[in-house]
Amino acid sequence: MQHIITILIAILIFGLIIGIHEFGHFIVAKLNHIQVNQFAIGMGPKLIHFQKGETEYSLRLFPIGGFCAMEGEDQSSDNPNAFEKKAVWRRMTVVLAGAFMNLVLGFLLIAILLCTAQKVPSLTIAKFAETTNSAGNTVTASESERSGLQIGDKIVAIDGSHIFSTTDLIYKLQTTDTDTYDITVKRDGSRVTIENVTFHNDNTGGLLDFSVEGKSKNPVNVITYAAKDTVATAKLIWMSLIELVSGKYSLQDLSGPVGTVSVIEQAASTGENLLERVQSVMNLTIFITVNVGVFNLLPIPGLDGSRFVFLLIEAIRRKPISKNREAMVHFIGMAALFLLMILVTVQDIGRFFKN
Repeated sequence: MQHIITILIAILIFGLIIGIHEFGHFIVAKLNHIQVNQFAIGMGPKLIHFQKGETEYSLRLFPIGGFCAMEGEDQSSDNPNAFEKKAVWRRMTVVLAGAFMNLVLGFLLIAILLCTAQKVPSLTIAKFAETTNSAGNTVTASESERSGLQIGDKIVAIDGSHIFSTTDLIYKLQTTDTDTYDITVKRDGSRVTIENVTFHNDNTGGLLDFSVEGKSKNPVNVITYAAKDTVATAKLIWMSLIELVSGKYSLQDLSGPVGTVSVIEQAASTGENLLERVQSVMNLTIFITVNVGVFNLLPIPGLDGSRFVFLLIEAIRRKPISKNREAMVHFIGMAALFLLMILVTVQDIGRFFKN
C-alpha cells in the first residue's frame, strides 16, 4: 500500500512539474498569437485527449515528459500564426517560458512552506551552541564563536561566494572540502571578513554550531526570502552540474525517474506527523522543479537552452539557420539524452533490486 501511495505522489509531482513547464510555453505562445497544435502532459499512448479550437489536449501514459507542439516550430509553414513567422524576440520568450514557470513554481512552493512556519529565516546569528563545563558554568560549544563570529553578525559570503539563504549556507558548509572558511559578515553596518573560521558543535559533532534569527511572518519577508531561496536553490543545482562536469560526481551519482520515486518515498516518510511529511515532499518538489528549470536552460541540443541559442544566432546574423540542420542537432541531442536516461534508469532499477 505504501508503494502505491508513493507512486501516486510521484505521478502527481511529475505531472505538476511537467504541466507547469509546458503551460509556460503554451500560454506565452498564445499571448504571441502562435498556433499551438498539440499540448500534451506525459509521453507515449494517449489516455485522455480532446480537441478545443486549434489545439489537441492530451494526457499520456508515461509521466516522464510532455510537449507543446506549435505550427511552424520544426518545419516550414505558410500560416501567419506559425512559430517561425513571429519576431525573434517573441520566439525567445516562448522558448524560455517553460523553464521560467518551473522557477516560479519553486518560488510559490517556498512561499507556501514559509507560511506554515512560525518565523521567516534570516542569515543573522541569534545564538551559538552552549554547554556546561565541569565547574557548572555555561560556556560556548561553538567553534565558530571561538573563531571570531559574534551574535548579530549577518552572514553575507563564504570564501567569496555570496550567500542568499540558509539553503545556500548549509550547502556551502556541507560540500566544501576544507576545514576553515573566510566568512564575510555585516556587523554594526559595516562588512567585516573573519578569516580561518571553523564550524563545529561540541554537543553534536556537526558543523551547524549556531542558530539564526527568525523574522516576523509578513508578505514582504515571505516574498523576499522565497525569492532569495529560489536563487539559492538554482545556484546549488548549477554548482552541482559544474561539479558533475568537473568529475567530482560520476554517472553513478545520477538518478532518473525510478530513483526519484525512491527519494520521494523517503521524503514522504520523513517527519513525525502529516504536516512534516507534506513539508518534506514539498521541499523535494521545490528541488526537482528548480532543477528542471535550470537544466532546460543549458545549451544542450534538444533542450530549451539550445533552441534559445539558435534564436540568438538568428538575431545576430539576421537570418535563421537551416531548419534541417537545427532539427538534426536537436535530434542528436535528444537521442543522447534518452540514452542517458535509459542508462540511469537501468542503474536505478539495479539499485532497487539490490536494496
